[in-house]
Amino acid sequence: MASLPALRAVLLVALSVFLTVVLGFGLPALLNAFMRMLGLPETSVTECIVALYAVFVLYVATPRIPRGLVEDKGGDGAKELEELHSDRMKVVQLDVCNEEQVNKAVDHFREILGESEAVLWAVVNNAGVSTFGEVEFTSMDTYKHVSEVNLWGTIRVTKAVLPLIRRAKGRVVNVASMYGRMGNIMRSPYCISKYAVEAFSDCLRYEMKAWGVKVSVIEPGNFIVATGILTRDIVATTANKLWSEAPSEVKEDYGKTHFEQNMALMRSYCSSGQKDTVSVLDDITDAIMSKRPHTRYSPMEPHWWIRMQVMTHLPGAISDLLYF
Repeated sequence: MASLPALRAVLLVALSVFLTVVLGFGLPALLNAFMRMLGLPETSVTECIVALYAVFVLYVATPRIPRGLVEDKGGDGAKELEELHSDRMKVVQLDVCNEEQVNKAVDHFREILGESEAVLWAVVNNAGVSTFGEVEFTSMDTYKHVSEVNLWGTIRVTKAVLPLIRRAKGRVVNVASMYGRMGNIMRSPYCISKYAVEAFSDCLRYEMKAWGVKVSVIEPGNFIVATGILTRDIVATTANKLWSEAPSEVKEDYGKTHFEQNMALMRSYCSSGQKDTVSVLDDITDAIMSKRPHTRYSPMEPHWWIRMQVMTHLPGAISDLLYF
């Protein structure tokens, strides 16, 4: 019997061949029918394929098309801020899980702005934590803690500053993740929180349209190396906690060997991912400054982008066979 990796490879090749056939014959036929309906000359298969490939290249490979920038609020201050010694830069430390601290921070903002009708152009909700562990090894406290920061922290801060942002017709930028669009083994606490951030952002975007406020989601891929969010020390500490706190029945059923294999997989991730966060920062900047910001930005490596599309748009039975 063929091994699972070999089966997945065959399925990926079969999917590639299937898409090639569909694009090579089905799409041109549909386009030709459409052209006939419009009374225009039919195009050829080759032209269709070339056109489709050109669109793909434009979408994936070309730089972002400029969509205009909003005007700077005080050019001199912006220049000073770029030089990192602006008197207008204020640093406020707060715990996004603490309602009192968040409200005090907003009061501080109003004080600094010194206006009866103070406005705030943008908020970027970037505070987040991550962890790992299979569902039966993960405590309810862990689920609550991750969502308290990633989800409720995002909602708490957004609600607190939204009156100021509405007056400015400004921006809300929520940093989610590629795991806000697709799940993965041992990542349920993180995925749950990021899926919810995506849903919250969508609902808020619909509501804020009438106010002229733009809401964008940033969906970073794998930036483990760049951020240091997962190290071998973190894996070791988390692994000890997962195993020591797991019910005896769970440990007996899963076994130490299975557990150690998963921990070895997590250790292998410690040196993975992109080494520079500049693509994420560029997308956040665009979401704040563009006149027509995107609803979603997906700064990630091509193979993760393809996986996200497959898992988002193909039937679950197919994506499950390909990736799990």
